[in-house]
Amino acid sequence: MKHVLLSRTDNLGDVMLTLPMAKALKSVHPHCRIWFLGKTYTRALVEACASVDGFVNWDDLRQQPADEQRRFLRALDLDTVFHVFPNREVAKVMKAAGIRDRVGTSHRLWHWWTCNRLLFYSRKRSDHHEAQLNLMMLQRHGVPFYERDQIAALYDLADFVPLPEHLAKLIDPNRFNLVLHPKSKGSARDWHATKFRALCETLPRERFNIFVTGTSAEGDAVRADFLSHCPWVHDVTGRMNLDELFAFLVAADGLVAASTGPLHMCAAAGRHALGLFAPMRPIHPGRWAPLGPKAEVLVADKDCNACRKQTSCPCIADLAVAQVAARVTAWADTALESMKKA
Repeated sequence: MKHVLLSRTDNLGDVMLTLPMAKALKSVHPHCRIWFLGKTYTRALVEACASVDGFVNWDDLRQQPADEQRRFLRALDLDTVFHVFPNREVAKVMKAAGIRDRVGTSHRLWHWWTCNRLLFYSRKRSDHHEAQLNLMMLQRHGVPFYERDQIAALYDLADFVPLPEHLAKLIDPNRFNLVLHPKSKGSARDWHATKFRALCETLPRERFNIFVTGTSAEGDAVRADFLSHCPWVHDVTGRMNLDELFAFLVAADGLVAASTGPLHMCAAAGRHALGLFAPMRPIHPGRWAPLGPKAEVLVADKDCNACRKQTSCPCIADLAVAQVAARVTAWADTALESMKKA
């Protein structure tokens, strides 16, 4: 393999858990050139990975005429494409471009006529983590099976954009800088905004410098129940692009969120990351836990299947504010103790 394309045209967290494939491939094929097919809003994340050699923007490519798509892809001299995220349109384009090896799951009907190598394992019923399932696509090419605690070393994040001054000055070197990301865009069951409000009211202000991140719409969604009651909390929703958010998470000390992209970004950057999960397949932490040296999860010890067909989820609601506060307070104790020793 000399020129490989990893195709993952979905969300930030999914893309984050796909990036380890690049370094894993290069560990056995050091001269392999790796391209990543993704959407515009994930570009900055992909380009921060040192093991990825180039980004192909699907939002742009899909707008081109068929002959231009083929011309562009053939110019990359690709020999293999891995359809990590199944996308019917992408699969058709890759076949039309004549890429030699086209790898995809057998669990998508269209892959039976667009791919020439099918993988016969189910993600939905697997006990493996999403990142492990991604890496298993490479086993035929000499990539070994990785245990969960080995995967964080494969993120290979290096090219961080410097944090803009107007955001950098918000970071307090004398307090624990805690980021809260309350919404998940429907990718997980969210802890209610009133819980985040209670958490902010519990944590001592002299020890914690707290921020709330998310899109402008997400900020509006939690304003009435949360932000309007906590004027000492920095509301930075809608104020950062992806580059800046990534740099901000690196500058901060820890994050609390549901299973969403920023949780995985923070864990991969080596910061404290606490994921709040519902114990429901396939969104449980066994499949989607953050992976990193300081990553943790909180999940109710119960069966959540009764919540599957309803919008409310008592299982995520049962996670107590005191439990979350205890975790982040332990982080702050360790960090502040280290500062004293320094």
